[in-house]
Amino acid sequence: MRKPLMIASLVIANLAVAAAWTTPALSQTSSVWDGAYTDTQAERGAIKYRQECVMCHGPMLEGNGEAPPLVGRFIPDWEGTKLSDLFEKIQLTMPLFAPGTLSASDTADLFAFILQANNFPAGQKDLESGDGLKRISFDVRKPVMKEPKTDKRR
Repeated sequence: MRKPLMIASLVIANLAVAAAWTTPALSQTSSVWDGAYTDTQAERGAIKYRQECVMCHGPMLEGNGEAPPLVGRFIPDWEGTKLSDLFEKIQLTMPLFAPGTLSASDTADLFAFILQANNFPAGQKDLESGDGLKRISFDVRKPVMKEPKTDKRR
């Protein structure tokens, strides 16, 4: 009778430790400067951009007077948001003449192309739709790494 109770207690304790260990990782945020897409994904996005977006946003993503540019002055408008905000706007409102028709993977590829065009670095993993985008901040400027303080009394 004591042995099953002991095993159950150990299993519960291990599950609690595992949950505590993984929870902080899920809530950590990163920056778009950490590499939120891959170069291959941006290449796919460039193809999709030419098919769906170029007529309004222009061949150099410069905009056309009515459609906003997707490089340069476009970026500060999204400062302080999460990548999920812009991803959702693209997916729900684009393209202009057929809003909401882009698949999640096409939206991610287009977004990767836009990030690349704005000189944000590529990373090791494709940008994917979902809650992960809520943890990536859209920082206009690369965050400055703070140096550890040293004790100057020595």
